Amino acid sequence: MAHIIDSATCINCGACDETCPVNSISEQADKRVIDAATCIDCGACVDSCPVSAIAAA
Repeated sequence: MAHIIDSATCINCGACDETCPVNSISEQADKRVIDAATCIDCGACVDSCPVSAIAAA
């Protein structure tokens, strides 16, 4: 199960990008998105988000 980013809450700070060990997070339309096909569900992005915008899908 991949994680998802709530685009309404995301502040596009990039903290999640830096912690993702498989580079599943990218920027699209000034927000971050997670590629479900490559996400390994490690949870590193959840812990790094300063606004709690990331949750399990």
